[in-house]
Amino acid sequence: MTQVRSLDHVGVVVDDLEAATEFFLDLGLERDEAAPVQGEWVENIIALTGVRAEVVMVYTPDGGTLELTKFHTPADDQGPQAAAANRLGIRHVAFRVEDVHAIVGKLQGKGVNTVGKVQDYEGTYRLCYLRGPEGIIVELVEQIGQTGAQS
Repeated sequence: MTQVRSLDHVGVVVDDLEAATEFFLDLGLERDEAAPVQGEWVENIIALTGVRAEVVMVYTPDGGTLELTKFHTPADDQGPQAAAANRLGIRHVAFRVEDVHAIVGKLQGKGVNTVGKVQDYEGTYRLCYLRGPEGIIVELVEQIGQTGAQS
């Protein structure tokens, strides 16, 4: 039986590629250089014509990958939607971090707001949702105690 072997990457479409990239760099990710994407091969994959885009890959220290894409053509005519956390579809990306409060403080100094409050969960995790550029929701997960799986 054929099965999934691993998660390769998550794609996030943005209008302001530089602001989105900077947001993820502020979280501690690293980046590759921006690369142009266009041509029949990508048009066939995503079922759009006249594609001209720019992509920046950002990476977590353990190799997790986000693909940030700015479509120059065809352009999105609806703009970013800052959807609530309960909207159907992929709604957030979560990162394990060492210090939620330090990251929140750093990003609030740059104008990034939390969606709700920093919250401890059953003495095991400290959690927080941040709203980044263009409505992107990022969850920060800090392990603060032992979980049941770690005896």
